[in-house]
Amino acid sequence: MQALYQLDVQGPDMLEHLGQFFREANPDDFVRKLASDWSKGTWENLEQCDELITGSTIKWQFTRLSPVDKSILRLAVYQLKFCPDIPPKVVINEAIELAKKYSTDKSPAFVNGVLDAVLKKILPRDR
Repeated sequence: MQALYQLDVQGPDMLEHLGQFFREANPDDFVRKLASDWSKGTWENLEQCDELITGSTIKWQFTRLSPVDKSILRLAVYQLKFCPDIPPKVVINEAIELAKKYSTDKSPAFVNGVLDAVLKKILPRDR
């Protein structure tokens, strides 16, 4: 989520620095690889993720989302759509926990609502 935030704020040139960012953030090779794969996968599928988020936010414009909430939602939508090995409930739970830790008091409920709507859109087709 933090890497996606940096990519959103600093732009795609940040991709070449992700390895260093992950080395500084976590010493575990497995965790670094997973974080890198998810970040790059999300960024490569950003348009699809953003379309699903935009279509699932009720009365809320995508451009008005905070960068933190946007990063949390993008990662979770990527995982819901492209990582079938992760149970949807786990993805949504983790996104809510990230929102509790890094965003506002209202964000966990907002993230939950958006991801529930996204899941309903992709579940029949992809799972």
